Amino acid sequence: MLSPGDDWTDDPGPRDACGVFGVWAPGEEVAKLTYFGLYALQHRGQESAGMAVSNGERIMVFKDMGLVSQVFDEPTLSSLNGFLAVGHCRYSTTGASTWDNAQPTFRGTADGGLALAHNGNLTNTDELEAWLATSVAESDVPRKDRMDSTSDTALVTALMAVYADEGLKAAALTVLPRLQGAFCLVFSNERTLFAARDPQGIHPLVLGRLERGWVVASETAALDIIGATFIREVGPGELISIDESGLSSARFAPAEPKGCLFEYVYLARPDTLIAGRRVHSVRVEIGRTLAMEAPVDADMVIPTPESGTPSAIGYAEASGIPYGLGLVKNSYVGRTFIQPSQTIRQLGIRLKLNPIRDVIEGKRLVVVDDSIVRGNTQRALVKMLREAGAAEVHVRISSPPVQWPCFYGIDFATRAELIAPGLTVDEICRSIGADSLGYISLEGLTASTGIAGKRLCRACFDGNYPVPIPEARARQMGLERKFGC
Repeated sequence: MLSPGDDWTDDPGPRDACGVFGVWAPGEEVAKLTYFGLYALQHRGQESAGMAVSNGERIMVFKDMGLVSQVFDEPTLSSLNGFLAVGHCRYSTTGASTWDNAQPTFRGTADGGLALAHNGNLTNTDELEAWLATSVAESDVPRKDRMDSTSDTALVTALMAVYADEGLKAAALTVLPRLQGAFCLVFSNERTLFAARDPQGIHPLVLGRLERGWVVASETAALDIIGATFIREVGPGELISIDESGLSSARFAPAEPKGCLFEYVYLARPDTLIAGRRVHSVRVEIGRTLAMEAPVDADMVIPTPESGTPSAIGYAEASGIPYGLGLVKNSYVGRTFIQPSQTIRQLGIRLKLNPIRDVIEGKRLVVVDDSIVRGNTQRALVKMLREAGAAEVHVRISSPPVQWPCFYGIDFATRAELIAPGLTVDEICRSIGADSLGYISLEGLTASTGIAGKRLCRACFDGNYPVPIPEARARQMGLERKFGC
């Protein structure tokens, strides 16, 4: 049984902010296309889901708490008729996990309705709040500590609404250059679908083609599920618009690519394509590199499903150690709003993973996982494998030690809660109870992606943040020394 300090539920691991989806397709059932697109993006957010559908005259919004399959049913989707849709599945990084903060957000403007969905996290919300306050009453500013929504998405929506007198595209070209941080936006009025990506291109956003329309989505997997052809990524600093005249592109800021390295490690689906490379192939290569950098004499390589599976395959290939499935994952355990009883909490990690004793008993195991955040999950996992008869447990991690929190839409712990800062690898190894512990190097991880380090955001590993961090936020995260505040 787990001790209170080993409670794995306090170590949920890294989570991305959201998944976004948009479709412009006259003659198609866009609500159902959006449903399946969000279904493919469910891994990016499990707290709430929603969509806004336009028939050219009005926008209908439906959203609720829960998984995509829990929020929408056949009658609901059948009632959302139109040719244009914006969809969203959410995990909260800013703003409370409440219905009010479910997306898309909606506002009336001089150009009609505005529905907006956002993936990422803005770093300059204080500055944006002050800017909005110059145009609207103080009571109408959706500040983080009040109003119906505490998310930065509501703030962007409000700013767009203020500057929409000359049309939504003009409003976007006014507002977007003022946004700092990570943002992938999909938004629309009654007639036109828009998509925009921050100048660093921190999180992915892609463009696809249907026979009778266009699609934008957080990942190519969402294009695949609805039969859309991948065209290209939405460029960093690019605004695209899609209407009856076709697709047009405008640039609101120079491109300064800094794609999130952690997308390759964990966040993106393995079947997704990023920067021309399949994520699964990258993760297998990461495993091969990890085997070279952190070898061990063992009987079997097993993954921590599902995130560790491709890297475990690569590790086995490069090391010559047989690959096996020693853990079974319960695929139906998503984010739950039902708190388990103390008895069930004591079972901890078995809610999601259970060992196959016949496979692992008496074996020296190499367990490949994607990352260690607080260490509670790995500690519980090692203990469970030993109880199931493993002779040795050697943990190998397909990312470097997580040293710094993320400000761009990944919910890591604060630096004080991270296990890596201030501890050596040997000390972390003792903390989780493993026989040995090995991480891939930052250089090895970067090389595995095939992308130059200067074009990647690696801040969670090296502390070099590509977009400035507000002083107040730095203090909150315990980073006063790093940023001199």
